[in-house]
Amino acid sequence: MEGDTVIKIRYSLVGCVVLGLIVAMPASAASMRCGSHIIQDTMRDGPGKYEVLKKCGEPTQRLGDTWVYDKPGKIKRVLFFGPDGRLMRIE
Repeated sequence: MEGDTVIKIRYSLVGCVVLGLIVAMPASAASMRCGSHIIQDTMRDGPGKYEVLKKCGEPTQRLGDTWVYDKPGKIKRVLFFGPDGRLMRIE
């Protein structure tokens, strides 16, 4: 009986650790493909505008810190840059 209790406690601890890791993951991690490159928003240290331009080319529209990529045959993506020029969010 004691062995079963130890096993149950171990499984409970493993479950708690896994759940904690899932909860700690960022809520938003959107990405877009630009040729062989993948651009991903990371909220704090996303790529800068220059890197996005280099990998994805000129956006269809630039609305200040909001860029729109809407090219034929591709999914429309809207990129939001922070005041420091880093990519904050992709929709």
